[in-house]
Amino acid sequence: MITYQRLQRHPEASSSLIGMNLAAFEQLYQEFAPRHQGRRAQATVTRRSGTARKRAAGGGRKATYALQDRLLMTLFWLRVYTTYAVLGFLYDLDKTNIEDTLKDVLATLDTMSEFTFERPSAERVKLRTAQAVMDAFPAVRLVIDAKEQRIQRPHAGRDNQGQRQDKQKPYYSGKKKTHTLKNQFAVRPDGYIEAVSSSVPGSTHDLTLLRQSNLLDHLDAAQAAMLDKGYDGIRNDYPALTLYHPHKARRNHPLTDDQKADNRHLSKYRIVIEHTLAQVSQFQVLAQLYRHARDRHSQLVRIVSALVNRRIHTTPLKTYATA
Repeated sequence: MITYQRLQRHPEASSSLIGMNLAAFEQLYQEFAPRHQGRRAQATVTRRSGTARKRAAGGGRKATYALQDRLLMTLFWLRVYTTYAVLGFLYDLDKTNIEDTLKDVLATLDTMSEFTFERPSAERVKLRTAQAVMDAFPAVRLVIDAKEQRIQRPHAGRDNQGQRQDKQKPYYSGKKKTHTLKNQFAVRPDGYIEAVSSSVPGSTHDLTLLRQSNLLDHLDAAQAAMLDKGYDGIRNDYPALTLYHPHKARRNHPLTDDQKADNRHLSKYRIVIEHTLAQVSQFQVLAQLYRHARDRHSQLVRIVSALVNRRIHTTPLKTYATA
């Protein structure tokens, strides 16, 4: 089994096992423990059945593993995305205990997943330093892109009148040629995740998701955003904003050499979000075929994004030349 004591003896394995080094895990635990205890103390219903509590928080049978090891178990699951059966074998627990433990720890991690653009405008720090803003595009506040993850094909069902419903079509992504869930990510020019959308069916167009999120409404007039070709047409919605996105070729209107050069120039700076999404995909829970309930996917995306932000804070992404 993977416990904190064993990890202390093999700290070089921590990044591969839990996605962070031992020092970062210890810092996370120091913040996690009081948040977890506070959340549990305020609970008015039981974890498993959702019925009213009969005991105070902390009553009943004690957990087999210490809270530190339960946090470690959860991070290992996010990083490796093993099945409950395999995780139960490693920790000598049944699948129900594993599921209850993961849900409990994930619920607390979710309360720690905070992003700048969820805060009121007055609380947001405006980026003006040379370290945080690309010299070539000094007004850029956000770089925006979407990420899709393959899911198990939804089962067909029936509505209240017994009519057959097509539950598969909304999740079928024409781009990926499979059933997916999609999330929109917005990062700073240094790769730090500023906002992440809820999970939506894979057939949702990137432009539609951006409009639904109202993310660009939070930008000041002096700030700009950088997007890819999938967001062609968004300028019509925000004529007062500065939006950078590549030129898109159309029928009988191929790109000129100057437009191609502009696209190459933009791609050098948009690569930052690709590197951030690569960090997200190192957590296999968001890289492999997603096997769990679709309504839990948004929570997992937020938690992993917050963990990636912690990693970028301690180990910044590669910096890019402006030439």
